[in-house]
Order: sequence, then structure tokens, then C-alpha cells
Amino acid sequence: MKKSCSLESILGRLVEQGMVEAEKARMVSSLASAKDRKQLHALESIASRQWVNLAKPSQYLTLDVLTDWLASESGLKHFHFDPLKMDVASCTSLMSYAYAARFNILPVKVTPGKVTIAVTDPYKTEWLEEIRRIIKQPIDLVLANPQQLKNYALEFYSVSKAMDNAGSSQKEQVGNVQNIEQLIKLGKTGSVDADDQHIVSIVDWLMQYAFSQRASDIHIEPRREQGNVRFRIDGVMHQVYEIPANITAAVTSRIKIMGRLDVAEKRKPQDGRIKTLTPEGQEVEMRLSSMPTAFGEKLVLRIFDPEVLVRDFADLGFESKDSDAWNQMIRQPFGIILVTGPTGSGKTTTLYTSLKHLAVPEVNVCTIEDPIELVEPLFNQMQVQHNIGVGFASGVKTLLRQDPDIIMIGEIRDKETAEMAIQAALTGHLVLSTLHTNDAPSAVARLTEIGVPPYLISATLLGVVAQRLIRTLCPHCKKPVELDHSQWGSLIKPWTTEPPGSVYQATGCLECRQTGFLGRKGIYEMMPLSDELKQGITQDFDLYKFRKQAIKGGMRPLNLAGAQKVAKGLTTIQEVLKVAPPRYDG
Repeated sequence: MKKSCSLESILGRLVEQGMVEAEKARMVSSLASAKDRKQLHALESIASRQWVNLAKPSQYLTLDVLTDWLASESGLKHFHFDPLKMDVASCTSLMSYAYAARFNILPVKVTPGKVTIAVTDPYKTEWLEEIRRIIKQPIDLVLANPQQLKNYALEFYSVSKAMDNAGSSQKEQVGNVQNIEQLIKLGKTGSVDADDQHIVSIVDWLMQYAFSQRASDIHIEPRREQGNVRFRIDGVMHQVYEIPANITAAVTSRIKIMGRLDVAEKRKPQDGRIKTLTPEGQEVEMRLSSMPTAFGEKLVLRIFDPEVLVRDFADLGFESKDSDAWNQMIRQPFGIILVTGPTGSGKTTTLYTSLKHLAVPEVNVCTIEDPIELVEPLFNQMQVQHNIGVGFASGVKTLLRQDPDIIMIGEIRDKETAEMAIQAALTGHLVLSTLHTNDAPSAVARLTEIGVPPYLISATLLGVVAQRLIRTLCPHCKKPVELDHSQWGSLIKPWTTEPPGSVYQATGCLECRQTGFLGRKGIYEMMPLSDELKQGITQDFDLYKFRKQAIKGGMRPLNLAGAQKVAKGLTTIQEVLKVAPPRYDG
């Protein structure tokens, strides 16, 4: 019997191979309506039954399992969609959506020497000769999950159509071209209205796409000929789309309107915020930052995870010992607690999670931020506004008149803010804030550098925590490997930490987009300020001696905190060395 993708043919082969009961197959075949047969692929009909694979009782006949089976039956490779690695514009330009939908096919890769087309029916290829004549390039066929192909085809062609329509609706103008080469290109660039429905669709798609891909940041970057859209996922940047320059400008304007920024002002950096919904209906806060560059305005949208405020310290990556030390610090009635680390190391998340634990009805929690990153009804949040003279220092002064118990200062940047934080701590308030330093002991050096007297630091500082974010291994595909003792030695040098029995390496699967990593967790360097450490905070402060004393007193450096995560199988030695190289010599 000739093979086909009809329901009867697929069921017949599954029965022959002992994967499905004959009686069940006959029942499904007899009950399937003409409408279902037309609208659903045979694999979709079978997968909806949620049958157990009789040949492998531990496995269900899901759509992915059935697609894998059909791929091996037909001799085609099973293609797994990774939209971040697809050139949508090139793929959708090869054929119309109507043609792709008619034959349930989709171009998925275009190279100078070959075109790869995903199909859902490997036996129905009457279209192939026609496409070969048009494309005049070798064509490689791969098999795709029919449901995914349908969804991605609709999404990709919708975006491409919006791009084309936005480009064709451009209005020629010669003024206000924000590009350092505007005199060379004068008269050749156009602009698109930010309210154009196609631009609205493109922006909506970008945001929803970022949410579905677990992006933490969206970057829209103007270039000479086109704009780049990139997502940061698990700390790594991914190229997503290339947009014509005129459409990039319109997309930028649309996002600025959403963030209530001044659309006409393109010479100065601006900050704003956007609140929207994910496809699942969750509210998401986004912080918007614009910056003038050589070829126009660059935008970055920082996406804040709506789950941040309901996490506990273990979810963030705190070990039990760290969590106990941190809780002991934040439960003090007054004093200053600092969280340090570079931009994007999770300091804000740590502070918000801590404040959420402290914000009970009996306590007044106030914050001064630049900007407010997550709106939380339990806090009284105030935003820095430099244009009207409201900075961190003046904001703290205002908050002190608001009868606070706990004050969170977004960042201590100068002597004036530091002095106000110290004044708040001396008058019986708990103050939490951030600093940009490489490790916990350096926070004391930073305070002395900006002019805070050492005796005030030792009188008010309760402790410092330095942190970094490391990518965690995908639990679905990580594999144990033999420990490389030379690498382990470089991580824990000069410490004598016992090496773990085994470590894990990144492999890559569909769940983690073949990266081997899924999500991030924090590693922490916890430094409560003991009496011994306070004695080291003097006018001639010696950071080297202070760091040694902190380690002697029980502070675990960042690289050792990372080594603990490696020993637990949560990450790799390379990941830890990337963010926390050894820097202590005992």
C-alpha cells in the first residue's frame, strides 16, 4: 500500500508496529468527520487522544513523538523550530502565505547554496517541481510538527506583511532625520507614522515574542542601513530581526508614545515605563530607556518578571546559610544594608524580595528610585525627577518626614546621598540600598572614597552582600561528566574545598533552545559587619587586610559560592569563572 498521511494510512502503520490497538484505530477512523479530516493533520487527530505508546508504555503518543516517528518513517529530518535562529524576512519572501498554507509548507532556512523547506506531509510533493523552477536552487525537505508549522507560518507572514505595509505607507520627508549621515542620504529616507496600524502590530508582536522567549531585555538598535532587534535571554544577547531604518524610527516613536516620553526630543536620553499584559494575562512592567546614537535613537526595554515579588530567597539562589545571615541583617531595627554588583546582577530583585518580606501592615516601607521599577501596593514609592530638583538625597530628606520604618534608596551615587542614608540610619531607620562594586569588602572602600567618615560607616553599616547571576543548567538535558581537576583547582584556588564526586555539562535540547542552560540564579558573597571588621574601618583603610579579615570571619567569596552551585549540579565551572574569577590570595 502506498504510504500517505491520511488518517487511515497513519493509523494502519501504527497498528502494524504495535504502537496502537487495532480496535482504537478503527473507532477513531470511523468517527472522524470530513470537517476534522480537512482541518486537522492526521497526527494532530491521533495526538489529541492522548494514547499510551504500546511499544513504549512509558511514553505517550504526543504530537512531537508522532512527528518524530513520521520523520523516521519518511527518511526526513525532524525539524524543531527555533524562531530566534530564523531569518523571517528571507524565508517569507520565497513564497506567499496563501501558497504556503495551501500545501502546509514553510521555508525555514535560506542560504546562498540551498533552501530548506519544512513540510507536514512528506508524501505530498506535487508543489516541489514548481518551487524548484521559481527558486532555481537545491531544496532540502525537513518534517515539522504540523501544529507548530501552522502557528509559526501565521506569525511570520503576519509580521512580514506588517513590515511591508509599513514600508509602503511611508511619507517622504527631508527634515528631522536623526542620523549623522543625514546630509548624504537626504531625500532618500522616509518616515512612517508611529500610529500606523502596521507599526502598532510590529511593536505588539515584538513585546509578546519577548515574553514568550523569556527575554529580560529588548534592544532596538539603529544602524546605517537598517535597525537591529535583539533580545537578552539568560544573560546572552540574541539577534531577532532586522528592520528597515525608516520602520525602526517609527517603532521607536511608537514605544516612546507608550512609555509617555517626549517623542519630539531625540537629542537627550529619556527614561519611562510601560505596563502591559503577557499572552497569559499577567501584568508586566517594562522600564524604557532611550539614548541618542550615531544613527538615531537606541531603545532598551527592561522586562521585569511579574513573579519576582512572590519568590522567596531560595528561589533567588540563596543557600540556607546565606538566607539566615540575610534575614538576620534585614530584621535589624536600624542601620544600613548594601547590595553590590554590576548592572544586571539582580540587585533590584534581591531588594524587592526583601522589602516584600518586611512589608507587613505594622511597618511603613518607603522607597526612592530612579525609576520605579516595579509598582508594589505595599510600598510607598517615590521617583527621582532631576528636572524638578528631586534627587536621591532630597528624596530621602522628604521620606524622613513621612514617618518611615524602612527606606530603600535605589542607589548611593554621591556623598550627599550617602550622608542622608547615614542620617536616616542614625535616627532609627533601616536603610537598604545598592552600590556598584566588584565585591562586598569594596563597598566600604567606595563609601570612604566618596567622603563618608570611617566612624560613621562602622556606626551604621550592618552588612554588605555582593551578587552575580549565573546561568543554570537545563534539567532536561544536563549530563554528568568527569571532573576536570585543573579547572576545579582554578575555580577554588587557593582554597582547599573538597572536589565534588561528579559535575554536569551543558548538552542542549528543545526546552533550552539547544543552549544547555535554562534560567539564572544568584551567587552571593555575604559580609555581615562584625565587631572585628568594624575595627578595620579606619582613616587609613586597607582593603586588602579588610578583605582577609572578612574571609577569616566567615565570608565566602563569590567564586566559592559558585563552586557550591557547581557541586550541586546546577551550573558549570566555566559559567562561574565567567562572572566570578578567583581574586583572593588567602
